[in-house]
Amino acid sequence: TEGKTALANSEYNSAIQYFEKLEARYPYGPYAEQAMLETAYAYFKSDEMASAIAAANRFIRTHPTHPHVDYAYYLKGLASFDEERSTIEKWFGAGDASMRDPKALRDAYDAFREVATRFPGSKYATDSRKRLSYLTNAMAMSDVHAARYYYSRGAYVAAVNRTKSVIENFQRTPAVEDALGIQALAYRDLGLADLMGDTRRVLEKNF
Repeated sequence: TEGKTALANSEYNSAIQYFEKLEARYPYGPYAEQAMLETAYAYFKSDEMASAIAAANRFIRTHPTHPHVDYAYYLKGLASFDEERSTIEKWFGAGDASMRDPKALRDAYDAFREVATRFPGSKYATDSRKRLSYLTNAMAMSDVHAARYYYSRGAYVAAVNRTKSVIENFQRTPAVEDALGIQALAYRDLGLADLMGDTRRVLEKNF
């Protein structure tokens, strides 16, 4: 009760201390299980995303068949997605997710996919599916940014490899158009006129 009161009053550090004490003193039973989830949430609310992810992972490992394990995955997804966000992004919703650490995007994607596929009836499933769509586009654009960087540095083979990743793995995203454009330019600069022509034809036919 003390922990929940602190949480409701946005006293997140105090809430974490209460829940961690409870878990240490009474490690078995429903109160300890709830305390683990509440700890993860309190870390999330206090912008300590790495700790929130660690707490969610610990709950998932310890209670893989718990009725609320879907929430642990969902919270892990939220924390992974927010881990790289700046203060300005959090306040104003600005920023481009595709510019963040690709690993954080992938971790968020994997967590939300777990909710959507393993727990389709969960109250978090609909939102998870929406976030999966957004993250798919963000991960595709992340590869485009990498391809564009390699191209600007004259690393044309690396640029082609990144664009291939977009075309093969993210076929239905808007990023494919950019990927094909960069790929055609890279083939041109490599002197591979036939491949450049093939890529241009695909680009013109589809976009």
